[in-house]
Amino acid sequence: MSIALGVNIDHVATLRQARRAQTPRPQDAAAACLKSGADYIVVHLRQDERHINSKDVAALCKKFPGKIHLEISTVLAEKALTHKPFSVCIVPENPGEVTTTGGLRFTPAIKKRLFELIEQLHKKKILVSLFVSPIKEDIHTAAKLGADMVELCTRDYSEASSCAAQRRQLRQLAEAAYWAQSLGLEVHAGHGLDYQNVEAVCKIDGMACMNIGFSIITRALFAGLNTAVREMKALL
Repeated sequence: MSIALGVNIDHVATLRQARRAQTPRPQDAAAACLKSGADYIVVHLRQDERHINSKDVAALCKKFPGKIHLEISTVLAEKALTHKPFSVCIVPENPGEVTTTGGLRFTPAIKKRLFELIEQLHKKKILVSLFVSPIKEDIHTAAKLGADMVELCTRDYSEASSCAAQRRQLRQLAEAAYWAQSLGLEVHAGHGLDYQNVEAVCKIDGMACMNIGFSIITRALFAGLNTAVREMKALL
């Protein structure tokens, strides 16, 4: 069975912001990705709006209803209530980070905040995912908070320095996927996945979606966006 592909188009906006220009437009990239086989579009609205900005999110949600998956921190999560994407993934965000560095840390304050946000998002009929490390305790916490989905962070797998380490990380991801399914959570995966390492993650039982951005956009520089998306979809 084919696994769903969410294409993150943040770095199309990164290219636009490099010149503070009007193009390339994320809306055009989204249309091309969906036409080429992507099941939905992923965008990460950061506090500094260094790539995707609030106007982009509003335009994308309006033009592609039911196809926008918004990544956002607890600080900005209320914006999802305004823009109303189909689904939201709540992610950690640290000042100065190049990219997300790991799953949410479930401190008492964060758990209280997440419980409130998830309740508010559900009232707006928005599905909620939490970006988590593949750890049993964190997955149980996500379920208790009322999340619909978890996105397992594949950073340690994608950055593993040896085949043995990669196999260990795959086992951990497989166990995490099992725990998530047993609690009624849909299972997604993302972070550092590319054309060389994604297939092994796809083979994990119960894996429903892959959220992939950087490797597709970099491949698109040489092969074109349509081809890059089709090639990744074929692997899934």
